[in-house]
Amino acid sequence: MYNIAIALYAFIVRLVSPFNKKAKKMLAGQKKTFNLLEKKINKTDSYIWFHASSLGEFEQGRPLMEMIKKEKREYKILLTFFSPSGYEVQKNYTYADLVCYLPFDFPRNAAKFLNFVNPAIAIFIKYEFWMNYLSQLKKREIPAYIISAIFRSNQIFFRRYGKSYRKVLHNFKWFFLQDDNSKELLKTLNINDNITISGDTRFDRVDEICQQHKNLPVVDTFLNNNDANKVVLVAGSTWTKDEDIIISYFNQTPEIKLIIAPHVISDEHIGEITSKMKRPFVLYSKSCEKDIQEADCLIIDCFGLLSFIYRYGKIAYVGGGFGAGIHNILEAAVYSVPVIFGPNYQKFKEAKELIASCGAVSISNEDEFTCRMNEYLSYSSLLKESGENANRYVKQNLGATRKIYDKIF
Repeated sequence: MYNIAIALYAFIVRLVSPFNKKAKKMLAGQKKTFNLLEKKINKTDSYIWFHASSLGEFEQGRPLMEMIKKEKREYKILLTFFSPSGYEVQKNYTYADLVCYLPFDFPRNAAKFLNFVNPAIAIFIKYEFWMNYLSQLKKREIPAYIISAIFRSNQIFFRRYGKSYRKVLHNFKWFFLQDDNSKELLKTLNINDNITISGDTRFDRVDEICQQHKNLPVVDTFLNNNDANKVVLVAGSTWTKDEDIIISYFNQTPEIKLIIAPHVISDEHIGEITSKMKRPFVLYSKSCEKDIQEADCLIIDCFGLLSFIYRYGKIAYVGGGFGAGIHNILEAAVYSVPVIFGPNYQKFKEAKELIASCGAVSISNEDEFTCRMNEYLSYSSLLKESGENANRYVKQNLGATRKIYDKIF
């Protein structure tokens, strides 16, 4: 049944690839994988294989990859992605010796892949449960770990019809979990002895970024144009619904300046954003000093800067909460700023805990956003306290990477 599902998924990807850039890139990348492995893999080297579905999972695996590279130099690192959104951004990642796409999880692909790589260790991140790859690893006695994993009762493993798929879990040597609830769920499947509640490695990653203090001259200029009394709102990874709410408030509120980094940075989407602006704005990639100094809004129309830009804000809004789910709120919280996001956050442990810690709030509509923003602007003590709560929550959850490293090695 699983192999049929994978075959169907692969067929759909091929079917839509002529019309879908993401699917087209995925197929093109997968076609190159085996040739790349044949040319680049040295059979005398010892590899640790990390697999991340996309960019978010990569950020969770990154602290461990970098710790291994610094402390276990006898290993090389192979990093695979399934999604183009991860591969395209990190294909030149410094700490990986080789980066490529992971071919579809067919039995023949799994066997061929491992014949080339023969890793010493395989590490999967958060939600990656590829049955054929994991079965081959188990068969070859290659230890497989899953890190920053989190389980929910509605996943297929815990449903009555999920019996056959539960077998995939027994291919892992060890589970590094984010929380106690995940441990209790695994116990219902008689998985008890190979579990460590280590936490989420993303906390370590955002703390590391925070310590870097990367200078961004364009942003510095934008904020140093005699507007010291204005409160800066940084809106990151936004979608259209988020932007409608934020820009409407921005247009009516001269007391704030806005830095907005949309999730999609196509010309079409940037055009949609600028068409809604009623105050001066400037694009990051096309800015000159005069335009920056006159602007009230800076639009970040390039990738890779958002995690550094949050430090410029007094308030952060993280997008996605009016769609499938919120993006990375920890990137903002680490900078001691209160975080606002939309209503669809229930799948995210850190969101629920940050709300409970009084470092974040969820809003369901424009009125609620307006109310919360007005409170922050009116009561500086509330703004300061909420930001401190956000930072404290991050600091209390550091250390997952070291726990995982020490257990594996």
